[in-house]
Amino acid sequence: MATERSRTTPVARVLQVCLHLLVAGLLALAVARAAAGRDGDPVPVAAAATAMAAVYAVGPRLPAVHRSRRAAALWLALLGVTWVGVLIATQDGVWLAFPLYFLELHLLGRRGGLTAVGLTAATAIAAWSWHQHTFSLPAAIGPALGAAVATATVLGYQALYRESEERRRLIDELTAARADAAAANHTAGVLAERERLAREIHDTLAQSLSSIQLLLRAAQRALPERTEAASGYVEQARRAAQDNLDEARRFVRALTPPALDGDPLPVALERLCATTAAHSGLPVKLHVSGDPVRLPVPQEVALLRIAQSALGNTVRHAHASHAEVTLSYMEGEVALDVFDDGAGFDPAVVAGRTGGDGGFGLPSMRARARALGGTFTVESAPGRGTTLAVQLPVTVTEGGA
Repeated sequence: MATERSRTTPVARVLQVCLHLLVAGLLALAVARAAAGRDGDPVPVAAAATAMAAVYAVGPRLPAVHRSRRAAALWLALLGVTWVGVLIATQDGVWLAFPLYFLELHLLGRRGGLTAVGLTAATAIAAWSWHQHTFSLPAAIGPALGAAVATATVLGYQALYRESEERRRLIDELTAARADAAAANHTAGVLAERERLAREIHDTLAQSLSSIQLLLRAAQRALPERTEAASGYVEQARRAAQDNLDEARRFVRALTPPALDGDPLPVALERLCATTAAHSGLPVKLHVSGDPVRLPVPQEVALLRIAQSALGNTVRHAHASHAEVTLSYMEGEVALDVFDDGAGFDPAVVAGRTGGDGGFGLPSMRARARALGGTFTVESAPGRGTTLAVQLPVTVTEGGA
């Protein structure tokens, strides 16, 4: 029967049952004592007790009493009138003040409840004094002490309940925050994985598919007059398709790139240059400076992918007569430079483009370098060729190149 609009807890339900039993027990005790001739006329006492019991029993079944403080106050006022009838019939009605204290404090709030408790205590003291035909301090102490105990109990319980609700709210917020953080981490992981796969696909599958397209166009131009040349182009396209299939399987298995399996980076780059030259007809040379050492796999993968993407752009867009790849081993870092003498471009204009064919290459290469704490620069101008430069900090792994 709470008007605090909160959920009824198991403890609150137990207290309600105990309060109902207390009221019923005190009314029954008053009727029994009157029937035994110890206090009051049995008929008026039984009638007053029955009226109070009826009013008390109706209250908990009225939804308005639970929802509205005004309805609760009206019900308590009617209950108080019947209680006064019990007080007039027998002085044992004084003991019913104690459960009334709890009802008033619980249903009327702090200010209204304290006021009602004071009036109830005063009424109990006055009724006791009227039955005794005199006022005495001990007669006043009992109802007053009962009011104090009831007030302390109810206010203490309400404070504990509010603290419990606050803790529950904080736990719910913490749980929700953890769920949001987990969802955010999951989303960030998904986006990072998508970006990684996009770079991988652009630097490998897309580049290789572009080479296959160029080879098949060359074969188409050679037919039907130069069937031997066309056959060579088709064979190169077949090998490129096989390489693409190996890359696709690597994505599924999340393994090291096939071009690096068992080979150091210079060997993989040498193979890349030879393959690019064979597929496109563009002369590509590799230069290695410094003492080659075996780099951590992430650095070797990143440098190989950047070289693949750079040479792919050169073949498709630069119209160059030759290209050069330079791998430089230095103390604490490794550098990769890819140069071509092609048409060149304005890096600022390319950087401002979004989407479209070829628009992902430079951002992908830059992202790879930055992900490993390195730098990526582009030097180019229309008609002056292009140079891509990557520098990565490295920690030498066991074993040499």
